[in-house]
Amino acid sequence: MCAVNLCWRYRKKTDSMKRFKTISEFHEFRQLPKPLHPLIGLINVGDVKELHPDEPTSLVFDFYSISLKRVANVAVKYGQQPFDFNEGVLSFVAPGQVIRLALADGEKALNQSGWMLTIHPDFLWNTSLAKTIRQYDFWSYALHEALFLSEKEEAFLHQIIQTIQQEYNANIDRFSKPIIIAQLETMLTYSDRFYHRQFITREKANHQILDRLDELLNAYFDNDSPDKGGLPSVQSVADQLIVSPKYLSNLLRTLTGQNTQQHIHDKLIDKAREKLSTTDLSVSEIAYALGFEHLQSFSKLFKTKTSLSPLAFRASFN
Repeated sequence: MCAVNLCWRYRKKTDSMKRFKTISEFHEFRQLPKPLHPLIGLINVGDVKELHPDEPTSLVFDFYSISLKRVANVAVKYGQQPFDFNEGVLSFVAPGQVIRLALADGEKALNQSGWMLTIHPDFLWNTSLAKTIRQYDFWSYALHEALFLSEKEEAFLHQIIQTIQQEYNANIDRFSKPIIIAQLETMLTYSDRFYHRQFITREKANHQILDRLDELLNAYFDNDSPDKGGLPSVQSVADQLIVSPKYLSNLLRTLTGQNTQQHIHDKLIDKAREKLSTTDLSVSEIAYALGFEHLQSFSKLFKTKTSLSPLAFRASFN
């Protein structure tokens, strides 16, 4: 996800893909001054000219992007998801991610503010952050899973950006890179904290996702159709909930203490217990009805979860 206006260009509506290998290419595309450092870019969103509201496109960066933006009186679509940017929204894009962006029909960006920080992977070379940056889960979150900041959190990150900006605008010396890297590490660590705070504070929306997940799994396991196509995967349920697999697992860990795969398995075992205790179906029939291709896989999972084989579990009811 990138800053609202920064992902636009005056041209005919198209679904074509544009890839930016360098930060300088992106600045040129957005008609911005050249970056002061070839591997770092820092843009003031408020300085970007107003853009046409009806020109969606797909973009791919070969560099990291961190954006904090606030846009009044506008709904922005990321894919099919509308977003209100009246609040401060922090978002992260990793190299190779596809960004599809369009302003909502009839809308225009007003009073936009914020910043966009771009970092080429080469800037991280021979630093500790080069090895750890992709360990932060939010690089794998979908675009509509942005971080909604409190005023205090936004002010804190703004202080970090000010320090980076001072180094970015100053003459480069041997201290410049270590200082910027240290600020980036601080920003990423606090962003991770803020995301986990959001899992707790956006309680209603998050529990609605959990409720929808349970509805999906209940409907799946209640369907005895032989052509259901195997067990539900983390990717498939995340797609139906319109969230990324990583985001869903992190959300569930906060709400339930388990990741998505564990949650699916628990639902499956609950349904298996029900069938074993209330029907005369064979263990093979139950395994097949639940989406397993092989009886051995079902029996192994059941015993791992219950410490009993399916037959031993059934026998305990007789």
